[in-house]
Amino acid sequence: MKDSPRLLYGCIEAGGTKFVCGIADSSGKWLEQKRFPTTDPVSTLGQVTRFLAGGQARHGELAAIGIASFGPIELDRASEHWGSLLATPKPGWSGISLVRPLTQAFAVPIALDTDVNAAALAEAQMRANSSIDSLVYITVGTGIGGGAVFRGQAIHGRSHPEMGHLIPPRHPLDADYAGCCPYHGSCVEGLASGPAIVARWGKPLSDLPDGHPAHEIIAWYLGHLASTILAVLSPECIVFGGGVMATPGLMDRVRAQALRVAGDYLISSGGNRTKIEEPRLGSVAGLEGALLLARRAAAAARAISSQMASSDV
Repeated sequence: MKDSPRLLYGCIEAGGTKFVCGIADSSGKWLEQKRFPTTDPVSTLGQVTRFLAGGQARHGELAAIGIASFGPIELDRASEHWGSLLATPKPGWSGISLVRPLTQAFAVPIALDTDVNAAALAEAQMRANSSIDSLVYITVGTGIGGGAVFRGQAIHGRSHPEMGHLIPPRHPLDADYAGCCPYHGSCVEGLASGPAIVARWGKPLSDLPDGHPAHEIIAWYLGHLASTILAVLSPECIVFGGGVMATPGLMDRVRAQALRVAGDYLISSGGNRTKIEEPRLGSVAGLEGALLLARRAAAAARAISSQMASSDV
């Protein structure tokens, strides 16, 4: 996507644990970034607004703002609650609008999507030269979520996908754990997220010895998740990111489990079958996705302005 080198963008990756904000230019260069813990909404969103305002003062006016947010969140622009978090497990954040403080402070276009949809957009953009036009991004961390991109557009239905809340079969060695999801108990998020791992074994997965059964149990659930996504959406690529996936050997275990569940029907390490890969953008996929959203919002606003100017002639 080409645009004027003088355009600047405000970018926000809003997470349940931390917010990451940045100012980028049209070349994709980051002029500055800042991260801070997610505390209460007033304090956290106040920090976001002050950072972006300071960035404008230091670098110039923003052309648009992109937000990649944890969820669930209202994405329907026709709704009076657009940009508001819904029934999130994050205490104190249900019903909070992420966009209202920004619309009050900045007269620029604002684009919003889930953090996983934004990361999927950015990862798909990284693979544009590989002729991949369908990709699913799964993050495995404090929660588990998934976003899907087909032909450059993120999938939305009535709301956004909630892939982490699919219900997998239980691992034979894990039948007694109820799961930590407050809504579904033993969904994938309730069984394989970071908090679920610590609740069972007292440590993050990366701190458990290689022979510990937790490694195979977590890979079991994530392999079933991958196989389900493959059967429903048939993407060309599934990307697994997030802090839990940094555990040495976990990606290989997930691939092996997905292959076992799918029976070599959908998954392959080569050829034209679905690939399961690590993120090419690492931990910055969400923020890069927010930049992509901001650039699209600015381009759409310019197109509308141009159309209006033409109609007035």
